[in-house]
Amino acid sequence: MPSPILPDGTLLSLPIPSNDDITYSSISWQGKSYLEIIHELNPKSAISDTNHCHLDPDLRENVFPREKGWMPAFGQTGASLTELYDNGVGIGDLFLFFGWFKETELKNGILSFKNKARDLHVIYGYMQIGNIVKSYFDIPEWLLYHPHSGKKYDSVWEKGMNAIFLPTDKLSFFDSKEGSGVFLFDKRYILTKDGYSRSRWEFPNSMYGTPITHNPRGWKKDYFQSAARGQEFIMDCSKPVSDWMKSLF
Repeated sequence: MPSPILPDGTLLSLPIPSNDDITYSSISWQGKSYLEIIHELNPKSAISDTNHCHLDPDLRENVFPREKGWMPAFGQTGASLTELYDNGVGIGDLFLFFGWFKETELKNGILSFKNKARDLHVIYGYMQIGNIVKSYFDIPEWLLYHPHSGKKYDSVWEKGMNAIFLPTDKLSFFDSKEGSGVFLFDKRYILTKDGYSRSRWEFPNSMYGTPITHNPRGWKKDYFQSAARGQEFIMDCSKPVSDWMKSLF
């Protein structure tokens, strides 16, 4: 199901199901658990209070009880992590997190998707990399809750195939902004081109032809066709890309 664009503009990304420790009923937003939000939006959902989720990237402080020292975190492992390293992604680089979203409204206090609301790909958050935890022994105590610190990753830690990315204090290119955060809904953050299906995106004309991993034939005459599935869409920070990226802030 799409994640909700809440009536106040909050882009509340719903984490995927998993066998991690955190449940949908244990994370909340504005007094409602994610489980309640899911069932308001889709009363037929099979998600229950025993279902667990993968809270990653974890960008919102007040959705879950935190230890002192908490900061946003994003874990990656396996082939996706290798792809990041192979493309030289490291300290100072910027993650932009996007997902499938749809606008909602409140009816008698119950959240529902708006009638005829568009399915959109929207950028909902960001993180400029300030540190990378590459060993289980380097995990600070406040980070032990994170799904990528769990026991099931023991073997990949040993092989150097697991990592948790942590943010800079401030953005290097916009030092009045935190190094990681979330956006409120705005047309600047909509990737989907107006009038097109959600996987057909619009970028500034100056970016046309920019190589983007997983999308070797993505550039069409009047839109960018994003890959149906994939992580780590990587592009170099050329001036057109840099100008577009800065416009988001």
